[in-house]
Amino acid sequence: MEAGTGIHRSSNPSQFSWLILSRNLLLAYQSFGVVYGDLSTSPLYVYTNTFAGKMQKHQTEEVIFGAFSLIFWTFTLIPLIKYICILLSADDNGEGGTFALYSLLCRHAKFSLLPNQQAADEELSAYKYGPSTQAIASSPLKRFLEKHRRLRTALLVVVLFGACMVIGDGVLTPAISVLSAVSGLQVADNKLTKGELVLLACVILVGLFALQHCGTHKVAFMFAPIVIIWLVSILCIGLHNIIRWNPKIVHALSPHYIIKFFSQTGKDGWISLGGVLLSITGTEAMFADLGHFTALSIRLAFALAIYPCLVVQYMGQAAFLSKHPNSMSNSFYDSIPDRVFWPVCVIATLAAIVGSQAVITTTFSIVKQCHALGCFPRVKVVHTSKHIYGQIYIPEINWILMVLTLAITVGFRDTTFIGNAYGLACMTVMFITTFLMALVIIFVWQKSVILAACFLLFFWFIEGVYLSAALMKVPQGGWAPLVLSAIFMLIMYIWHYGTRKKYNFDLHNKVSLKWLLGLGPSLGIVRVPGIGLIYSELATGVPAIFSHFVTNLPAFHKVLVFVCVKSVPVPYVSPEERFLIGRVCPRPYRMYRCTVRYGYKDIQRDDGNFENKLIQSIAEFIQMEAVEPQFSSSESPSLDGRMAVMSINPVQSSLSLMVSEQEILSIDESIQSSRSLTLQSLRSAYDDENPQIRRRHVRFQLPPNPGMDPSVKEELMDLIQAKEAGVAYIMGHSYVKARRTSSFLKKLAIDIGYSFLRKNCRGPAVALNIPHISLIEVGMIYYV
Repeated sequence: MEAGTGIHRSSNPSQFSWLILSRNLLLAYQSFGVVYGDLSTSPLYVYTNTFAGKMQKHQTEEVIFGAFSLIFWTFTLIPLIKYICILLSADDNGEGGTFALYSLLCRHAKFSLLPNQQAADEELSAYKYGPSTQAIASSPLKRFLEKHRRLRTALLVVVLFGACMVIGDGVLTPAISVLSAVSGLQVADNKLTKGELVLLACVILVGLFALQHCGTHKVAFMFAPIVIIWLVSILCIGLHNIIRWNPKIVHALSPHYIIKFFSQTGKDGWISLGGVLLSITGTEAMFADLGHFTALSIRLAFALAIYPCLVVQYMGQAAFLSKHPNSMSNSFYDSIPDRVFWPVCVIATLAAIVGSQAVITTTFSIVKQCHALGCFPRVKVVHTSKHIYGQIYIPEINWILMVLTLAITVGFRDTTFIGNAYGLACMTVMFITTFLMALVIIFVWQKSVILAACFLLFFWFIEGVYLSAALMKVPQGGWAPLVLSAIFMLIMYIWHYGTRKKYNFDLHNKVSLKWLLGLGPSLGIVRVPGIGLIYSELATGVPAIFSHFVTNLPAFHKVLVFVCVKSVPVPYVSPEERFLIGRVCPRPYRMYRCTVRYGYKDIQRDDGNFENKLIQSIAEFIQMEAVEPQFSSSESPSLDGRMAVMSINPVQSSLSLMVSEQEILSIDESIQSSRSLTLQSLRSAYDDENPQIRRRHVRFQLPPNPGMDPSVKEELMDLIQAKEAGVAYIMGHSYVKARRTSSFLKKLAIDIGYSFLRKNCRGPAVALNIPHISLIEVGMIYYV
């Protein structure tokens, strides 16, 4: 940020500082609607859940003061000290969340379990983010963790368990927030039954999930004002209650009242911590949603508004309850002055919806990141905003979340039970984040193990006490996130296990390059005009699917490209670094390799320009190879040639093909240009259905270069002619089965679990945006 605008700083430092501050203030304003909706609605249910069960017999003034003191110090130590002061500094190229911490660790130490990793990936600009890794190259702890694969697998399992708990948050947050908000109606009108309240909450929840496909950007401009009005409201109500009911509550800021709290309540007080921890639910969003904002903007919003408003609100509620202990079951709504009850009730409901919306969006993002790690089935990802890159919508996950949220709301019907479940889910995520952060302090920040141990032990002690209290409430609703996490973990494990087994089969059954070289440049078959894009998960070698073609078909395309689409442990890969191009076999074979790299937060968009970018990249590689012989594979014809990053720049370089574009308006011309009668009939039917669509046709031409090597010119001409003839996409239609000698559990996982997931999730062709009309699938059975 500073490097990009450094010119302004040198000419006018005060203007530069004002620009930075104004930009961060604007982002801070926007963050209220996205980041703080969940955290700011916690006062709706914290005291109600804290003084539930056996705590009802301890509703004295000192205990209520002690409960506030606990809330205040918890709110200070975890959101303020841990997240705002420490964790927000541990970003991955501006991204936050458990996956960002895991990604940092994978790059600074060899913890990654992703297949297809290549040395070239370490040259990515995003990969080098953070301090140099040379200083800790000889760390004994690092070597120990890198050496033992089981420890790396355990680390991934911990990260995925945290991700499952975040998905659990996506189910529980809407349920508790909306149900707590509408409970105000029961305070106003005692005639409303519990069933009617639950029904109203369900209607709001269905509406919330039904509107997800619109994307948050269409209503996001309303989110920040709603949360700000809500914060001002609860601040004013808090001040009113402090002044009117009990100004002595200010003394409860002293931690001395925490000691009094436990001395009077004993074991009951310890169990009630499961309610106190609800005051910090939603804290993880500050770190998880960091990618949409800046660390400074989130810090400004928290320090200037969130922290003071919520502290005053909790203080005001405690002041009110100290004089009205019988109002504990509806503490928030009972503490509102009658004159402003209805406006606050409406704002509370809207704020609850905003808080739920943010958590649902985070859940979509987490599922997308799990898929990038190869740990979640393929799902449809819809990008909902042109302005905010990370805003996505996943239809299948949305409806699953809706069904689960309605089941939780109708099943529990009580915010106390849902609160028990919600608290356990949130505290588990925080516990895992603390562990990952301690590893980051050692391996990424390169600080001493003692400092990391101090951080870990201090926050694990606090969070461990809360987690133990939350675990005590497993029979009273706390089992819900554990069951949800177990189901999602099972799905993730089966998918990851099946995918790795399939990849290992491909890896061990690669086609021998010596066999290909023995066939000669024609491969023993007729090479017809056109380009064949052969998709595989292999980043090196020739997949087994290719031998099926060569041995069973009489003809094949003149130009062949082995395409591998893979994920790398960085949040985003810039378009200039996306394509990695190399050669397979010597030049006369016209066989190339293309690795397409995406980060864990990248979205594969169907922009219809993939083919043209690929041809341009290969053309630049061919010309660069002639200039820089080290990329040629002619010296080692039995091996794959070296690969190079080919950037696609809008400005044509000296190695670029000349591009001319034209819009095809005439339907007749487009049909006649096709050589296949079947394609003509299909295209004419398509054009009849879509008469308004104007299709672009891109033509490539050789750049005027008299000094070009004749062999290079010939190869480029073959590439251009092949593109003109047409492009076919070739994929394996695989059936994965366990071997007969496999154990019962393996057969259960592969033949039933993995097969079921593959049949009911998106196919690879759909996920990769491959045009169906150009797709050729080859059936293959994998015995793993």
